[in-house]
Amino acid sequence: MSSNGSVPRREVLVDGAYFADLVFHGLPAPVRQGGEVFAEGFALVPGGAYTLAMAVHRLGHDVLWSADFGTDPFSAQVLSAARSEGLSGAAFRHHPRPVRSLTVSLARSGERAMVSYQDRIDARPLGPLLREHRPRVLMLPQLRWDEGVMEDLRVARRLGVLVVMDCQDVPATLDDPAVRQALALVDVFAPNLAEALRLTGTADLDDALATLSGLVPTVVVKRGGDGATAVRDGARHEVPAVPVDVVDSTGAGDCFNAGLVHGLLRGRSLPDCLAAAVACGAAATTAPGSSGALHAAGLPHWLDQVPDSSPDNGGCEE
Repeated sequence: MSSNGSVPRREVLVDGAYFADLVFHGLPAPVRQGGEVFAEGFALVPGGAYTLAMAVHRLGHDVLWSADFGTDPFSAQVLSAARSEGLSGAAFRHHPRPVRSLTVSLARSGERAMVSYQDRIDARPLGPLLREHRPRVLMLPQLRWDEGVMEDLRVARRLGVLVVMDCQDVPATLDDPAVRQALALVDVFAPNLAEALRLTGTADLDDALATLSGLVPTVVVKRGGDGATAVRDGARHEVPAVPVDVVDSTGAGDCFNAGLVHGLLRGRSLPDCLAAAVACGAAATTAPGSSGALHAAGLPHWLDQVPDSSPDNGGCEE
């Protein structure tokens, strides 16, 4: 509590489910029906929205994570990791039953295939958390357009909260008016290239950017090995990728988003924000799952690796 009895304003509110990522990496061949492949390495690491919350926190920001946990060992594993990282549990909901969220990731030659499972849980309205904590940024890891999230987005807009939304592999297109209405309440939208093309029904990056930038003030498209592209106020910005030996790309998009928000919170230019995002995303691919997320002290080194980019490191490091 602050000296006047009010709840201090948080920097970032992350809303989204945890996942336990079972990552098999270094597969020598594709996994085929009826066959068996032995991986070179395996890791069980916390993921999902945990990665967003943890990665932003590691970069030196005050984070509140809204998530649900149960009595299952996957919940216990992620809760333990959250405590170890120093994440606040003030917005956790605990249930007297299993709340399992897990993904099996099969990583080979920089590509991956995934199989996921999630126990159903009723969505939590964010209005009370937004009003109580007044975060500067609300991070949503997935494109949603149901009435509940629409109301959350309206509350965020009234409170002046910057909304940053990822896309994820959701069955949505802009042909649905509700999807358009949801995106119109978002400040920064950050799909990857495949998601942007599918969502807009366009054939190339230029057309996808033109379509999305007519709905969202800032559009950032993650392009993997080709870096990232963003459009704001009609201006287009490109940042190349950092060359790395990829171990596993699970969680790289979330770490990219963490770097992007880190730059936004520091008031950096959009190109500098993109550089921080690309650096964080690249670092994440060098280890299984979320384990490669950068700490603030490591960010300047990775910023130096971003080709043809000269961000003001003094504004992005801790």
